[in-house]
Amino acid sequence: MGIKENLQKIKSSLPENVTLVAVSKTKPIADLQEAYDAGQRIFGENKIQEMVTKYDALPKDIQWHMIGHLQSNKVKYMAHFVDLIHGVDSFKTLKEIDKQAKKHGRVINCLLQARIAKEETKFGLPFEEIKEILASDELKKLKNIKIVGLMGMATFTDNKEQLQDEFSSLSNFFSKNQKNYPDLQTLSMGMSGDYQLAIENGSNMVRIGSSIFGVRNYIA
Repeated sequence: MGIKENLQKIKSSLPENVTLVAVSKTKPIADLQEAYDAGQRIFGENKIQEMVTKYDALPKDIQWHMIGHLQSNKVKYMAHFVDLIHGVDSFKTLKEIDKQAKKHGRVINCLLQARIAKEETKFGLPFEEIKEILASDELKKLKNIKIVGLMGMATFTDNKEQLQDEFSSLSNFFSKNQKNYPDLQTLSMGMSGDYQLAIENGSNMVRIGSSIFGVRNYIA
């Protein structure tokens, strides 16, 4: 099946309240254009320079999501157009996003990344640190960012019970904190291999790449 058919199949399987982020990292502009022509408007990239190149080449009604680990010194390159930053895992990074957003007169939406995976390689904040950030007076001083939700990456495993535990832990934490922080509306969990389980556990944003664009060709 082609990109258009893949997109239609996935979209038809998603509940109405779930947002699809088409993960287009490493994919050529022609593939993104094909997805755009099929109606997709939200794309996720994990390298800022690649995202900037695609932003310059593609229609301007696209919403660009930064889904990779974020280096503070690169924020300035995307501050004028990025719509949502998924993987914020330090207060230092929040301050840098705020600083760069202010230069462009923008408020940039952010998700705090929670560490839910058992793997040591995954980035993210422990739940206690997220609570501290949300409650901090320092956060209130940052007028050019808005924390609109949480993001989590589960362990790369076929063990459904483990995935269930990881997703449900973040979903429960999200629900509890929504009561105090009504801006928390987005729970970004789930990728090509596990998005259906993530949705069952409350995810309302999924990041799907290979099921849309095919397997990635990484350049060594």
